[in-house]
Amino acid sequence: MKKILVFITLATTLLFAAPFSHAALVKFNADLDGPSEFPVNNSPGTGFSSVDFDTIANTLRVQIEFADLLGTTVAAHIHCCVSQFAQPSTAGVATAVPSFPGFPSGVTAGTYDEVFDLTLASSFNPAFITANGGTVAGAAAALTEGMLAGESYVNIHTTEFPAGEIRGFLQVEQVPEPELAGLLGLGLGSLLVLRRRKHIALF
Repeated sequence: MKKILVFITLATTLLFAAPFSHAALVKFNADLDGPSEFPVNNSPGTGFSSVDFDTIANTLRVQIEFADLLGTTVAAHIHCCVSQFAQPSTAGVATAVPSFPGFPSGVTAGTYDEVFDLTLASSFNPAFITANGGTVAGAAAALTEGMLAGESYVNIHTTEFPAGEIRGFLQVEQVPEPELAGLLGLGLGSLLVLRRRKHIALF
């Protein structure tokens, strides 16, 4: 697992360091429901979230739609970083607290669409910044690394389920830009060099 994260870290570093001729969007999405919570609950609520990471502007566009919650909304966040197969599969809040700015409160259904600047401290939970080197850049790298690894989740908290009524782990949906594919390939190439020099196994 640590060796896989080495590759992801290299690729993420390249994403932030290399220039692009035009924006490259990395798209993630997640289906939200009660059975995906930890612990599992029987909420009939459902939702869908799409998250677009713009590698040029260093922004994160978060879109969420949800319905049929048992409780009314009190907060929503992106949590990072933990494997969905871990026990317990919970992680701290990575994005702004106490909730996404402007997220609809006191409702059982709704939509949300907001763009966050990953160069601003206000886009993150201060505790997440502290845990990742004490810098906004460190927090941004950790969050994007967690999303690429499938180790971050969108969680909607309600009055009925304060710890979370519906959630879903973000998965990579689309990496359309050839420049981004090239960077990821370069990251893998760097890892292969390290493997030859230090005899590090890829898997």
